[in-house]
Amino acid sequence: MYEYLLIFLTALAVTYVLAVPAREIAMRFGAFAQVRDRDVHEVPIPYFGGVAMMGGLAAAYLVATQLPFLNNSPERGLIFGDALAVLLGGALICLLGAVDDVFELDALTKLAGEMLAAGVVVVQGVQLYLPLPGDEALGLFSLGGSEATLVTVFFIVMSVNAVNFVDGLDGLAAGVVGIGAVAFFLFSVALVVFNQADKATTATMLTAALAGVCFGFLPHNFFPARMFMGDSGALLIGFMLAGSVISLTSQFSAGTLDRGIGADASFLPTLLPLILPVAVLLVPFLDLVMAVFRRTRAGRSPFAPDREHLHHRLLEIGHSQRRAVLVMYLWTGLIAFGVVVISLVSGWWSALGVAAMAAVALLLTFGVPGHRGIINADEV
Repeated sequence: MYEYLLIFLTALAVTYVLAVPAREIAMRFGAFAQVRDRDVHEVPIPYFGGVAMMGGLAAAYLVATQLPFLNNSPERGLIFGDALAVLLGGALICLLGAVDDVFELDALTKLAGEMLAAGVVVVQGVQLYLPLPGDEALGLFSLGGSEATLVTVFFIVMSVNAVNFVDGLDGLAAGVVGIGAVAFFLFSVALVVFNQADKATTATMLTAALAGVCFGFLPHNFFPARMFMGDSGALLIGFMLAGSVISLTSQFSAGTLDRGIGADASFLPTLLPLILPVAVLLVPFLDLVMAVFRRTRAGRSPFAPDREHLHHRLLEIGHSQRRAVLVMYLWTGLIAFGVVVISLVSGWWSALGVAAMAAVALLLTFGVPGHRGIINADEV
C-alpha cells in the first residue's frame, strides 16, 4: 500500500510545482478565462492547470515503473501497458483542451478530438468489459468487437464532458474528481482483498495518481483561484477517471466480482465498476439533464448559457462560493463512498448509516443561516 501512497505523493508534488510555470505560460499565450455573464469570477484567470496535471500523471507513471510491487507483478505487462494507453489518450485530450483554452474550438471539433483520444485507448486493446444478463444456463456474456468499441468510446466521451460541465466554481471539478478517485481507489483495493489476490491493478495505480494531481492542483484553484484547470484539465481528469474504470473491468471478470463482493452473488456487483463513476458524477449529470430540460422547455437551445446550474442555486440560497463548493464535495463523497459501503458491507446498518449522513448533508445544504435572496455577482 505504501507504493500507492508514493505514487499519490509524487503526482501531488509535481502537479503543485508545475502549476506555477504552467500559469506563466498561460499568461504568455493569452489563455485566460474571460468574465462571462454566467461566470462568478470577476477578473480574467489564467488556464493551463491541466498541463501541470499531465506532468504530475507522467511523473507518477515513471515512479510506478520503478516500484517493486508493481514492477515485479506477474501482470506487469498488462498493468503498465493499459496505464500507458490511458496516459497517451490523456495526453492527446489534454493537448486538445489546451488548444481550446487558447483558441476556443467549436463543439463539433472538440467532440471529434475527444473521440480520437478515446480511440487511442481502444486500439491498444483497453476496452470495457460489460457483463450483460443472459440465460441462467449460459450465465453472463459480454459485449465484444465493434459493440465494445462503441460503448467504450461513448463512456469515455460522457465522462469527459460530465467533468467539464461541473467545472463552474473555484476548485469544484478538481475536488469532485479527487474525491471520486479516492473512492474508486478504495473499491479497487477491496476487490483485491476480498478475492485474496496478491496482485496489483491498473485502476489502483491510475486512481492513486489521479487523486494526487487533483489535490496537488487544489491549492492553486480553490477560492479565490489563482488559476483554472481549463479544458486541458477538465477533459484530462474526466478521461483518466473513465480509463481507470475501463482497466478495472478488464482485469476482473464478472464471476470474480460476484465472488468478491458480498455473500450473495447477484448481477449488481458485476456492474459496480460502472455504477461507481456514474455515482461520482451523478451531481453534474443531474445538472446537465436539468439544464437541457429547462432550456428546451423555455424554447431556447440546450447549449444556451444561463445562471441556473446547481452551483448557482447554492449561491442563491445563501451559500458563499467557498461553502457552495464544500457542499458539492459533501454530496459527491456521500454518494461515492455510500455506494462503496453499501456494495461491500451487507446489513441494514450500513444503509442506515448512509441515510443518516444524507440527512446531515441535507441539513447543511438547506439549513443556511443568513441572506436567502439572490446574490449579486459582486457579492461573490
